[in-house]
Amino acid sequence: MKLSEIKKALKNLEVIAFQLPNGDLVQSHFHVTEVGKVTKHFIDCGGTVRNEEVVNFQLWEANDYDHRLHPEKLIHIIELSENKLNIPDLEIEVEYQMKDTIGKFNLDFDGTNFLLTSKLTDCLAKDNCGIPTKKPKVKIGEWKVKENACNPNSGCC
Repeated sequence: MKLSEIKKALKNLEVIAFQLPNGDLVQSHFHVTEVGKVTKHFIDCGGTVRNEEVVNFQLWEANDYDHRLHPEKLIHIIELSENKLNIPDLEIEVEYQMKDTIGKFNLDFDGTNFLLTSKLTDCLAKDNCGIPTKKPKVKIGEWKVKENACNPNSGCC
């Protein structure tokens, strides 16, 4: 979900609810404590230099049970962040305190709740490492190592 999409969704809501992947809702007294642009400049295992940018929302549950973040207030926070930090219409990543560590999630919307969806790791250089995009169908006993397959000494991984 991009910033423009969350602002559009917020305009049609009376309350904000975030739902975790397990179906539980984030407590209604949460706060959005940070909105920022996160830039990741990295090299993948195939040697390609990459840049990724996302907007990061940090959700935090306080002991402040009397205050709720209303949609118009979150829109104001988003617009202030866009203006002060020059944030373009980027995808949103959400941080949320889990039991022992911070969880990072993608964001979606089902018409009522904002859905915190699981993020997954991935190899971005599958072609360089000999990793097929689809799992090959082989019979047990017929699998053999390919000559050009990635091995620990090849330097691709």
